[in-house]
Amino acid sequence: MNRSIKKVAVLGSGIMGSRIACHFANIGVEVLLLDIVPKELNAAEQAKGLTLEHPAVRNRIVNEAFQNTLKATPASLYSPKFASRVKLGNFDDNLAEIKNYDWVLEAIVERLDIKRSLFEKVDALRKPGTLITSNTSGIPIHLMSEGRSDDFQQHFCGTHFFNPPRYLRLFEVIPGPKTNPQILDFLLHYGDLFLGKTTVLCKDTPGFIANRLGIHALVETMRVAAEMGLTVEEVDKLTGPVVGRPKSGTFRLSDVVGLDTTVNVANNLVQMQHDESRAAFEISPIMASLMEKKWLGDKTGQGFYKKTKDEKGKTVILALDLSTLEYKPSVKVRFETLEKTKTIDDLKKRFGVLLKGTDKAGEFYRRTFASSFRYASNRIPEIADELYRIDQAICAGFGWQMGVFETWDAIGVQKMVEIMESLNAKPAQWVYDMLAAGNESFYKVQNGQKLYYDIPAKSYKAIPGQEAFIILENKSQNIIWKNAGASIYDLGDGIAGVEFHSKMNTFGAEVVEGLNRAYAVAEKDFRGLVVGNDSNEAFSAGANLAMLFMFAIEQEYDEINMMIAQFQQTMMRARYSSIPVVTAAHSLALGGGCELNLHADKVVAHAETYMGLVELGVGLIPAGGGTKEMALRCSDLYQAGDPELNILQSAFMNIAQAKVSTSAQEAVEMNYIKADRDQIVLNRSRLIAEAKQAAIDLAENGYTQPKHRTDIKVQGKTGIALFKAGIGSMRMANYITEHDAKIADKLAYVICGGDLSYPQNVTEQYLLDLEREAFLSLTGEKKTMERMQGLLTGGKPPRN
Repeated sequence: MNRSIKKVAVLGSGIMGSRIACHFANIGVEVLLLDIVPKELNAAEQAKGLTLEHPAVRNRIVNEAFQNTLKATPASLYSPKFASRVKLGNFDDNLAEIKNYDWVLEAIVERLDIKRSLFEKVDALRKPGTLITSNTSGIPIHLMSEGRSDDFQQHFCGTHFFNPPRYLRLFEVIPGPKTNPQILDFLLHYGDLFLGKTTVLCKDTPGFIANRLGIHALVETMRVAAEMGLTVEEVDKLTGPVVGRPKSGTFRLSDVVGLDTTVNVANNLVQMQHDESRAAFEISPIMASLMEKKWLGDKTGQGFYKKTKDEKGKTVILALDLSTLEYKPSVKVRFETLEKTKTIDDLKKRFGVLLKGTDKAGEFYRRTFASSFRYASNRIPEIADELYRIDQAICAGFGWQMGVFETWDAIGVQKMVEIMESLNAKPAQWVYDMLAAGNESFYKVQNGQKLYYDIPAKSYKAIPGQEAFIILENKSQNIIWKNAGASIYDLGDGIAGVEFHSKMNTFGAEVVEGLNRAYAVAEKDFRGLVVGNDSNEAFSAGANLAMLFMFAIEQEYDEINMMIAQFQQTMMRARYSSIPVVTAAHSLALGGGCELNLHADKVVAHAETYMGLVELGVGLIPAGGGTKEMALRCSDLYQAGDPELNILQSAFMNIAQAKVSTSAQEAVEMNYIKADRDQIVLNRSRLIAEAKQAAIDLAENGYTQPKHRTDIKVQGKTGIALFKAGIGSMRMANYITEHDAKIADKLAYVICGGDLSYPQNVTEQYLLDLEREAFLSLTGEKKTMERMQGLLTGGKPPRN
């Protein structure tokens, strides 16, 4: 049967329940969020003379939980206005409403007796065919559905989100003994397409997949750290971005998640009689001491780290000394092994250097990797039949760039086996069998598809679902041109693609050359062009300031002028090519990265796209057509009438404050993404494939090269006067510096079309020229140069 999800009831409004409700609201679903009724009044309610029957009291728990979620950072909603999609209530008064909902998702306390009691009520109230799922992180699925009706059990399974649900991509689906296979297929597809998740089918085993592997790695890392005498800061540095993992590392991650959560999961896992490594889940004496002290992390204000303030009121981060359990100022970490990897951008190439290290870092990596690899190899087929499921789960659940077996491949399977044997950590027998048969890796790429080693078949198979994705890393045989900064691909079906390779995909000379070459190649031999990449860091973080700074230092203003003009032409060509140009925006799209999206024929953006024109932060204004484009977009919106210039003021303030959207939806509200033209994609893995399809659709619908605009209405002196008044007030109130005011004045001049006597229409080129002149003049300002230097050397421009 066809099944659609229009209404979801979430039972339990704790941290997970409220955040899951928000993510369903993000995708347009109507949500009912319920929790228990308080058993007694609090002091505030007593003071107001309320009773336990008052609606505000009965919904107090759910109201407070939801409001706390709305206030928390990072935000759980793509836009604050989406909160209206969530209706709040309680189990006593509103549970019967679940009969009108398509999916009932339980997210209450992790106690089997309480869950079973709630499911008994749900079974009596739900309509037949309603999906029933639990967000449990460890209670066996089969125990929760015992005694329920056949229809309940057929539509029941585990659906485990990771916290925070908006940002972490894992969605584990765990069947019960009687779950209808069609329900599993539906949830795996729904999680992928609508929730934007990496959906992984798990077995009903303790901790499922991600927590089983992730908690093992976390507890084992803490144990090795204690044995080696490593500090909290050292371990977090070693287990962070250098190995493709989040900045939180290990101990900071524990503080964010909550040590009690880690310990609870570990205590459950240590009970497993069939796990040869179950002793590894025994919590260390340090963890036990912190639990006793209730130093659980962020939720209690201190854990492995603690924030405090010095005598000047400045925030200071303290780190726990693992030997004394006393706090000391956090210090920077340096290892010789890590220094050797600083120039290695390719994550896969770093591992060989890290494992060879002769210092403590090298020893740490050999010990922890050997332990993790051994454990993962022994979990097949217990927790998963296929090794790729383990990698997908750990990457999506814990934010790793590469999974266990992918990392093992990067090191070299045979090479790592030798290290493991030297440490008495031999892998499972199937690894030896694989190598003996002449298969040297867990994965390989063939005809643009990533294949995994299937253990029972002793051969390689395609990873299911891959056909919906385009992963450029697997398309190296499709490269038709490349330089140091960019590669051009044949994506098939008459669509070309261009990918940048610079640090943070910033625009330097090679990237600009590659982009222009891509336009030319696509216009000659293809019917459309997609600009995108596989990076987890940035679509593009903007222009490479190093060359601009060098020219500014040497006062090579002709060079700067020519460089800006070329960059403007490159951006404009995205709109005025003879073929459609589609951008696949994601993560950071800043400065020039934003400007490229502003000029594309269509933006296909991942929901987590952080877009903005941020040039004022370094003492400049957007000059790759960004200021021009916002003047143009405001002009198009004037048709509805805006005598107070609110639209223009909003655009001006977004640029003047270097505001960055916190989601693709907010980028729509900032007029960087057009709701009636562009597209938002929930699943990051589908992004380039969706962009390619958008380019095909534009081409097949009769794409016609647009003409340069000559009808951009600008406000001239009227608008400039308005902005100058505001800038002057902010300067007098000391909200901005004198240099901030100077930059803002130039921005106002450009976005209003210059010193025109009255509002009138101008051309795009007229505005581009104003942009370039303003930008050029600012590069000659000492304070702008100080800001650029600050960003290039310390990562933060001074407030001068």
